[in-house]
Amino acid sequence: MKTKVVFALAIGLCLSVAGIAQDEEDQGSVIQTLTPSKLIGKGQYDIKWFNNLYTQTESTFTDGKEPRQTFFTSTLEAYTGVGNNRRWNVGAILEFRSNVVADRDALDVFKFDGEGGTARSGLTSIAPSVKFVPLKNVNNFSIQSSFFIPLVDNETEDGVFLDQDGYIWQNRFFYDHTFPGNKFQIFGELNSELNFGEEEDSFANNSLRLTPGIFFSYFPSSKFTVLALAQHSELIDLGNDFDQSFTALGGGAKYQLTRELNIEALYTNFVDGDNTGLGETFNIGLRAVF
Repeated sequence: MKTKVVFALAIGLCLSVAGIAQDEEDQGSVIQTLTPSKLIGKGQYDIKWFNNLYTQTESTFTDGKEPRQTFFTSTLEAYTGVGNNRRWNVGAILEFRSNVVADRDALDVFKFDGEGGTARSGLTSIAPSVKFVPLKNVNNFSIQSSFFIPLVDNETEDGVFLDQDGYIWQNRFFYDHTFPGNKFQIFGELNSELNFGEEEDSFANNSLRLTPGIFFSYFPSSKFTVLALAQHSELIDLGNDFDQSFTALGGGAKYQLTRELNIEALYTNFVDGDNTGLGETFNIGLRAVF
């Protein structure tokens, strides 16, 4: 019931913003001028609802096809600006997950049936978060620091993984550059996650994950962009005797629906890795800034 309330509030907020906002002339938009590298001002709000569906029938653990496994993650982020110089934002992150295994259909993650041995779902973590601009005269470089608190009792039950049962200190470093003419933009991110907790509680506890990524965008207009992306992730053993890596390539598009609301869709394919699945992701998100 709590999960349904969270989703209902998120959808209602986005729809209400869309209903009252007025389209403006093509003078720049949030997707072009307010990248994750840049912060909102005092009294503003930035709310993002992002949904990721990862599905796989291959992995590096075996050769050939495997029974399908699908993992759905829905993330709700909310920030507000503090101070008068656009250098500090504070907020929180909620994560909900629904996973199905044993060759169930990928869309079964939306049944939330909790069928024993094949499915699990629930609100899995909450994180207080802060964004800040460390260099006063460089407003296109920022850091997001979040501390994830697990809400799951067991990482795996009846052979079904839900989410990490451990604490995560996440720091994301953002930088973007827009080329002259405002048609091309490059965005870079380095995500670092320090995982800690009891070693027996999670495969990832006592490890460090580093995930650099680069996104190249083309803007046919200020309200529409197409992009290509590349990401690589390394899980570094700090005492848990488990390493992991993967490389993903993909692309997508964003469109500014109104002055306040935009939508994005992304696709990625895991092309290589060690101790990992070789699947693909389908992503869709809504972002409201007002």
